[in-house]
Amino acid sequence: MKGIREGAKAPTFKLQDKDGSTYGVGATKSDFTVLYFYPKDDTPGCTIEAQDFSKNLKDFKTRKATVIGVSGGDKKTKQKFCSKYGLTVPLVSDADFSVSRAYGAYGEKKFMGRAYKGIFRKTFIVDSKGTIARIFDSVKPEGHAREVLKALDELRRGDLRRGGAKAGATKTSKVATPKSAAKKPVAKVAKRSSSKKVTTKKAIAKKATTKKATAKKKTASKKLPTRKVTRR
Repeated sequence: MKGIREGAKAPTFKLQDKDGSTYGVGATKSDFTVLYFYPKDDTPGCTIEAQDFSKNLKDFKTRKATVIGVSGGDKKTKQKFCSKYGLTVPLVSDADFSVSRAYGAYGEKKFMGRAYKGIFRKTFIVDSKGTIARIFDSVKPEGHAREVLKALDELRRGDLRRGGAKAGATKTSKVATPKSAAKKPVAKVAKRSSSKKVTTKKAIAKKATTKKATAKKKTASKKLPTRKVTRR
């Protein structure tokens, strides 16, 4: 399918590696599947690219991504290629080029003025939903693995930002409610406190007035002359 784009549904497939293990879109449980199409086993550029992916395989596993190299050939060519260079990246055989065609990675090529058909060097990142998240149309073998790792990090950050924005909104709404509700009781407490102070002041003033009046009475009673009673 020529002209496959990002956001499109990735064609599903299942192909076998040198040991008969099955790989492909829909055959892994990883968060991402990295499909890299390469022209031919045991050629200079393809060797550099396969070694690069093998060297960085642990970093892909850390990011929960499965890497699959796809080209023509068969189990024997894959076995020979992996053994010769100590490759650990899974390489699967697309003998009839049906998968390469489905991804638009097969067609007419030119080399030294000669036209022929073969596999293009292209890479696809497919997410867990089976959607093509990223396409690398122009690939240079050296350093390509790090380029794909960087793209995976960008895709992961995008997912986290989307999830974080929702979580943040929920958190804000929850916090806002108690704050607004808490304002009223504070105001009431302040009002009660003010009222209590006024009442206390009145009570003190009243007590002082009563004390003063009592003192005056006592003073007045002391000044009164004592009457002598005469017996008759």
